[in-house]
Amino acid sequence: MKPPLPILVWLWPCLAMAQAKEVSFLQRSDTTKTVIRQAPVVKPEIFTSGFIDIMNNGQVNASARFIRLFIGEPGKFSVPLSLYSGVSANNFQNQTNAAGVLRSNDHLVNQYINPLSGLVNISSDGVLFFKKTDRPTKVGWLYHFGERVLTGVRTGPVTNPQTGKPVSFLNSFASSGFYFQTGAWERSNNKNVGVCWLAARYHICYTNPAQLREFLPDIQTNGVYTGWSMGFGVEVSNLVNVKVLYYKYLKKPEIDYALPIYQFSFSYSLK
Repeated sequence: MKPPLPILVWLWPCLAMAQAKEVSFLQRSDTTKTVIRQAPVVKPEIFTSGFIDIMNNGQVNASARFIRLFIGEPGKFSVPLSLYSGVSANNFQNQTNAAGVLRSNDHLVNQYINPLSGLVNISSDGVLFFKKTDRPTKVGWLYHFGERVLTGVRTGPVTNPQTGKPVSFLNSFASSGFYFQTGAWERSNNKNVGVCWLAARYHICYTNPAQLREFLPDIQTNGVYTGWSMGFGVEVSNLVNVKVLYYKYLKKPEIDYALPIYQFSFSYSLK
């Protein structure tokens, strides 16, 4: 039995409105799902931090951290890995003779014992705290090890055309020691709490002796250098980030050498 024509005329607008509402609801649902699935945009840590070191002999080291990664499983065991790139120069001393050749490789004394030196530095560093707590005062064990590229200067008679030319070589290094930190803040802003830390470390590095003899033919070494350091620093976000360290070798390097070695550093962060 066919429904009367007037009834169909009245029902048709209702059916059309119902379909329009259903389509509108589906579109809103799809839009909502699309928004929920969007992941937050996280900026990579590329060239976000670095440091400038000033040594007591006038040497200046400037380096930037290219990238910092974590290798392992998120939320479980992971190892931090950083890639630094930097330069070193003696801007406060005249290091050339009349022929324009560098007199010595004494800049390597500072670079051997400083774990953040090198033209390229790939390393892992961190602090393992003895007790997990949210309080700023805690004690732990710090570590830093990796591989870097250092640059020396070929020595020899002035008549040799190779004398004075730079030579890059690989150097393996590691340092570890005691770490203590407590809170630090500005008097007028106790909500921005940073840290004041103290550290004592043992340092060791190694270079294949054959690589050293390529530019230091008269050197007598097994390629191993050890020493220790003590230092402290203050880090408060958007206010200050400085540190002062004192280094001393346990074995005197065969290259030109002078004590003591002091390091004053300015660090920066662009996060």
